[in-house]
Amino acid sequence: MGGNGLGLELVKILHSKGYFVCNIDKDERALKNLEKSFLSNYKSFLGNVADEKFIISTIKKISNMGNIIALFNNAGSPVFKFPTEYTAQDVDLCFEGLKGMIYLSANTLKVMEKTGGKIINIMSSAALRGNKQESVYCATKWAERGYTESLKACYTGTKVQIYGVYPGGINTDFYKNSRDYVSKEKQSTFMSAKDLAEIIYDNIFTDKKLVVEDLIINRIK
Repeated sequence: MGGNGLGLELVKILHSKGYFVCNIDKDERALKNLEKSFLSNYKSFLGNVADEKFIISTIKKISNMGNIIALFNNAGSPVFKFPTEYTAQDVDLCFEGLKGMIYLSANTLKVMEKTGGKIINIMSSAALRGNKQESVYCATKWAERGYTESLKACYTGTKVQIYGVYPGGINTDFYKNSRDYVSKEKQSTFMSAKDLAEIIYDNIFTDKKLVVEDLIINRIK
């Protein structure tokens, strides 16, 4: 999802480096604004990454346009509540990002197994520990981490490279519906999405003959 926040900053830096960027997001307004900004080397796809049929169709369209060099999985919707307060709707929302990561990766890998490429799964520091009022959110992130580690084991020694990225809190609208948990004041102390995107890019697209498979990023306190 590259319409807002970290996803948007990744779209910007990739586009500035000369890559043709395909952006999947469910925010129609954000995508239309980007289409006005990027008149070339850019294509938007409006839909929910948790919709398997949509993902299958979209990856097919993208692969017909050319080689897929890299896939950035960056989808996620937080619900921060005390464990007993989660509803079925909350659980479904939290699991959208996990479903999207699996659907996008599986269908992209069908292409990359032949051509090679990079899959970058951007998760959260919540995939590394348990956090108060984040039980379901942490559950999805730990699942994403397990999925990422399994992909690494499966594709070691092949032309496909798998990366896991674990950032701490980011100063974006990610927390706009969770002000009782993360205030605007607290959010303002979090890391810059632009700075984070630059660090991710520099580590993934290095010209060194080295691979940074896991990237844990936190702000200096």
